Amino acid sequence: MEASENTIKLYYNTEVEKLQMPEYGRLVLKMVEQLKDIEDREKRSEQAQAVVKVMESLNPQVHQQENWYQKLWDHLFIIAGYDLDVDSPFPKPVPEVVNSRPDPIPLNTKPIRARHYGRNIESILDLIASEPDSEEKTEMIRSLAIYMRQQYLIWNKDTVSDATIFQDIERLSKGRVKVPEGLQLGKISEGTSFSRPGLNLGFNNGKNAKFNRGFRKKGKK
Repeated sequence: MEASENTIKLYYNTEVEKLQMPEYGRLVLKMVEQLKDIEDREKRSEQAQAVVKVMESLNPQVHQQENWYQKLWDHLFIIAGYDLDVDSPFPKPVPEVVNSRPDPIPLNTKPIRARHYGRNIESILDLIASEPDSEEKTEMIRSLAIYMRQQYLIWNKDTVSDATIFQDIERLSKGRVKVPEGLQLGKISEGTSFSRPGLNLGFNNGKNAKFNRGFRKKGKK
């Protein structure tokens, strides 16, 4: 049955061109297309500024970004398919740069020697091993051992001896970190819960400020 002249044709988004910047909608796309039809370049540039203001009102979240005004102009050129000859207060975006993918972040694929302690333990042991023997280094080892005991109790069983933790320190450091004789971790208070893993080594006091600075600096390399 043929459609009559009075039949209303319905259009669906699946039947039309995909929007490059859907946050601005098809109204802005039509405004940009009309910009291209303006022959006078000065008037076309003037109308482009008006379109940018409309885009700003439709996408107020853009104000939370740095250089938000430049981003609006970049979005204008992207919507126009980079084919828009107007005077812009900023350099026109280049498609190759806009569409380029960020460099992949290199992942550390080195196997973790003790998963229940985590990968950071190896970095901390490297830092401690580089420190000269001193009371400060002993405190570092003690704080690290307390944290390792906490992680051990989370993932393994209800009790663990200090000797086991000390052996793990020397084993994971490949003998570069020696636990001082007579070092004690103290007893665990009754009712203490280790249900939530977290790196809380207690290095906020003055004695361990150097450790904090060193570990943060190492992590930035």
